[in-house]
Amino acid sequence: MQCGEVCDGTFFGLLPVAGIVGSAGGQETQRTERWSPRDSIAGMFARQPPIDYIERTRSLYASLGYPPYRWVENPPLAELARTAKSQNEWRVGLVASGGIYAAGQIAFHYRDDPSYREIARDTSVEDLRATHFAYDLADARRDPNVVFPLAALRDLARAGVIGEAAPYAYTFMGGIYSSAKVRGTLAPALADRFVADAVDVALMVPV
Repeated sequence: MQCGEVCDGTFFGLLPVAGIVGSAGGQETQRTERWSPRDSIAGMFARQPPIDYIERTRSLYASLGYPPYRWVENPPLAELARTAKSQNEWRVGLVASGGIYAAGQIAFHYRDDPSYREIARDTSVEDLRATHFAYDLADARRDPNVVFPLAALRDLARAGVIGEAAPYAYTFMGGIYSSAKVRGTLAPALADRFVADAVDVALMVPV
């Protein structure tokens, strides 16, 4: 299983597969243009330049007269494991920090919340909800796939690009200020779920 890392209290990672990495950014907020598993990753990332959040945060703190922001420094991680399976055999797990939950579940409702929600693989987009204190939720509520590309994973499986999406995906509300809660509670719990779900690769979508 390939996993990401913990940085500034938020769990994130990078999956070296063009079609999967581009799914969150390639899923349009307007449903009139549906992302295809065969789209070019270069074209997807060319649509909008990246945002330098570290420099933006430093500038914001300086403008407010605060001391420089201290980013979390985590100990070195163990080397990522690599699967010997072919890509079209992968069972892909999904975890995202955009505060997505399913209808009927308890919404995330306070900062530094280290809990997570379990979303069944076949949950419809219409049954997904979003709540988060740290970003504009308009697009995520219009189309949850922009921060939680579960439908895109199902598309990849149907197209034969991957074997299947894992039976459950997992979500939490990012912006957790306590790195100790992430490192000691949330990250181990999610890792245990991925092991229990027998995933080969984990896709981690930060917000």
